[in-house]
Formats: sequence, C-alpha cells, structure tokens
Amino acid sequence: MSDVFADLVGQDEAVVELRRAAAAAAAVLRAGATDRASALVAAGPTDGARSASAGGTDPSAGMTHAWIFTGPPGSGRSVAARAFAAALQCVHGTGCGACPGCHTTMGGTHADVRMVVPEGLSIGVGEMRALVLRAASTPSGGRWQVVIIEDADRLTEAAGNALLKAIEEPPPRTVFLLCAPSTHPDDISVTIRSRCRVVPLRQPPATAVAEVLVRRDGIAPDVAQWAAAAAQGHVGRARRLARDPEARKRREAVLAVPRRLTGVGAAFDAASALIEAAEAEAEASVTEADTSERAALETALGAGGTGRGAAGAMRGAAGQLKELEKRQKSRATRAQRDALDRALVDLAGFYRDALTMALRAPVAPVHTDTAALAGAGAQKWDAEGSLRRLEAVLACRAAIEANVKPRIAVEAMMLALWKG
Repeated sequence: MSDVFADLVGQDEAVVELRRAAAAAAAVLRAGATDRASALVAAGPTDGARSASAGGTDPSAGMTHAWIFTGPPGSGRSVAARAFAAALQCVHGTGCGACPGCHTTMGGTHADVRMVVPEGLSIGVGEMRALVLRAASTPSGGRWQVVIIEDADRLTEAAGNALLKAIEEPPPRTVFLLCAPSTHPDDISVTIRSRCRVVPLRQPPATAVAEVLVRRDGIAPDVAQWAAAAAQGHVGRARRLARDPEARKRREAVLAVPRRLTGVGAAFDAASALIEAAEAEAEASVTEADTSERAALETALGAGGTGRGAAGAMRGAAGQLKELEKRQKSRATRAQRDALDRALVDLAGFYRDALTMALRAPVAPVHTDTAALAGAGAQKWDAEGSLRRLEAVLACRAAIEANVKPRIAVEAMMLALWKG
C-alpha cells in the first residue's frame, strides 16, 4: 500500500524533510513527556534543523511546532500539509498509509486534525479565534493536535494576529501547518514567518504529473502527457482536463481569444465572454453545495414543521439564513475569481509559447494543440509584441488580486492584447 506522501508529485526534497520531522515527532512521543513536546517550541524553526544536521540526539531535532508550505498553484501545498499531518498521526511515525491515523487524516475525519479552507475572499478573526481555542485542547488520540490552514495568505490582519499569538505560545501538543504561495510579506506576515519552518515546493515537471495520472487515475499515457503539459504542472487541473470534456471546451474557448481580437468591439465581446464563462463555471461548482446547505439549515431550524411555534421559529431564523446567504455569496465570488484566473493562466501560456517561438528558445510549448497559432502570432508580433501581450495578461491577474473589478481588468487586458 502507498504511503501518505505518494501523491506529493515531484517534491522529493520536501518529502525527505517531512519524513525526518515525522520521525522526530514520534521520538518525542516515545520520550513520554509533555516537556519534550514543549522543547519543539524552544528549538524554534532553525535550531531544530541545526540539531538534525549535526546528528544530535535530541528527539525534537528536525521537528518544530509551526510550518509554512510555499509554492506555485498546483505544486501540492495542501497535499503536503495533509500528508505531513497524517505522518504525525501515524502510529508508526512514518506515514505508512495503512494505520487508522493515516486513513482518518487523509480521509478528513481525524478528530485531532482541523482543516481551514477559506470559502470566501478572506479568513476572518472570528473563525481564527475559534480555531485557536479548539486547537488548545489535549489530543483525543494521545498524539498531536494539527491545524492546517489552506490559503493562509487570505488571513485578515486581525486573524493573522490571533494566529500569531497561538504560534508564539502554542499548546505542548499542537502543530500549525500553513499553506501560502510564498513567504513575501504580501502573502504571510514577517512575524509569523519568523516563527515557522518553511518547506518550499516547486512546480512539478510534466512527466511526473503525467506519471501520477496514469498510475493513480488510469488515464491513457498520451492524454496524461497532453493534460500535464497544458496544466503547466498543476496536478488537479491536469486531472480535470484529462477527465472532464467541459473543462477542455472552456480551455479551447480561452485559447481562441487571440483570433477573436479584430477590433475594439471584438475586444469587449471577448472580455464579456470570458467573464460570463467564469461565472457559469463558478455557479455550476457551488450551486449544489448552496442548495444542500440551505436545506440542512432550514430543516435544523424547523422548516416544514407543523407543531406549535414552528412558524415563529422560522421567522426568528431569518438572521441565520441571511448570514448563510452572505457566506455563500462570498464563496461564489471566490469561485468566479478562481475560474477566471485559470482562464488567464491558459491565456498567459499561449503568449508564452509565442514569445519562446519568436526567440527560437529550445523549450517545449505549453499548449501543443495551439502551437501553430502561437507560431503565427510570433511571426506577426515578434518577441517584443509577444512579451507585451504576456505582460498584459499577468497585469490583469495582479489587478484582480488587488481587488480591481474583474470585468474592468479583463476589458483593459483585451484592449491591450488587441493594440499590442
């Protein structure tokens, strides 16, 4: 049976470090004293690493209480965090993949592993304070309390401060695992970064992504190779492209944009089409969850009841339903931006292909199925024009990340692509 790190694609150095840390954590537990767990905090994010490299006998060498997993989208930040959490809960201390600790952690049902997955645009202070309070409890299974925060770059300033206090004075058996694109202050605060050990992940090579698609998902090798290259190392996206015809259609529509930019009107039409496609994709992804959440809440509040006071209870529940609608609206906005960003990444890949062809760089194209179109663009625009268009797409992504209205940012990008 595969161990918990089997799905962490192309990250051999990180896996070695995490295995060593899991073994050190198991040694702390075998030492049999809470004081040994407290030593993880005293060692800090750098001293523990020095002890490990020096071959010291300290059981906490190689382990610490707070970690940051960084890397580009698709590199496996959350996969690495979950796998490490499973290794910490593993009864063998190795992440064997077979014991109950590994199974329940990887399945998302372990009582001592808490996942924070932001549904909206940010993670608020109320949610973080509640999480920190729960994380302070003693592990029910006798090993570790593990808190995994996906997209830690979405922490508000107040939420970051609440987390910082917990990291500065952590409970003896609590481990914090944060996932963020980088350690830049825009992504994670300097003070939090200084108290964590960083595990940098890289974009996995297309060959490694294709191999895991074939091995794990049973996808044909030629389709896996194409999807891995088109997804630019993003494992989840590669799987969707290989298995979902609708995802392939959306990608084809995005890559047809350069042909459609024949004038100002066409540029605005292309912008509207791109925004509407992202909205439709996002709506399809959240509609089912929204409906089930609302039905569950209404049932819990007594909807459909005929007993005395049922109608009054539902009238009093208006505030809770309104709060649910607010959360769902925030999640829909995040889903729309994520869908739009995937489209922009595909478009950036096209102009990157045109640029490399104009420069005659000896690198493989990202989009093999539109290589001929990119080659024609390279001849028409030359290297400088291709670079300007690529920069326009990247500037659009940055503008949306800075909370510029997506439609305005996309329309400006389309005009820049048309004018070159």
